[in-house]
Amino acid sequence: MTRTVLVTGGTSGIGRAVAARFAAGQAEVFITGRHADTVEPAAKELGVNGVVCDATDPGQVAELAALFGELDVLVNAAGGLPPAAPDDGPALEAVLAQWQANLAQNLLSAVLTTASVRDRLTSGSSVISIGSIGAERRGGSYGAAKAALAAWNASLSADLGPHGITSNVISAGYIAGTNFFRDGALTDERHTALVEETHNKRPGTVEDIAETVYFLASPGARHITGQTLHVNGGAFTTR
Repeated sequence: MTRTVLVTGGTSGIGRAVAARFAAGQAEVFITGRHADTVEPAAKELGVNGVVCDATDPGQVAELAALFGELDVLVNAAGGLPPAAPDDGPALEAVLAQWQANLAQNLLSAVLTTASVRDRLTSGSSVISIGSIGAERRGGSYGAAKAALAAWNASLSADLGPHGITSNVISAGYIAGTNFFRDGALTDERHTALVEETHNKRPGTVEDIAETVYFLASPGARHITGQTLHVNGGAFTTR
């Protein structure tokens, strides 16, 4: 039976790799992004359905949900670092803008999308949200939003679990080849330091995350829910 999969933020990086993995598994995949000029070419290249949708906009998210009858897999991959607030205005307003932008992109986008499709999820469905190692270490407003994502997931899992729906967060470490680092923030020295933190001495790849998402949506993961799974090569360990 063909599964229906929705991947927010599916035009690049982790979201795109996730969409490609499910498409390779013969699922009917829908990807979203905020701009038609990125959604349309990505959808064509991947052979999936593209929908222009800002996951922080309740109206657009409601229209997105109306496209589905039943939904087997929801992957909340929209997020990232928003542009820095202008530094020529009042300092407290800049702080507020930064925090609001990070909470909107990295927490509320997942909350709104999941709430909008809640009635489309059925027994056997999976919700998977992409978190970050930034929640564990000096992540500022971005890390705080990703930490809140994990806390929300625990509550969501308790609500969805009795209906046979799993919900988990994948906390990604340093992933090479994404546009997370901007404006020269990823120097050679920083890249080396991030790799040295790992136990396996390599950066993560988008495929590492995509394969973990695919597993969490598989029959073998039906008893895994309410969890934050750290995929970072050992840069942050749990016990």
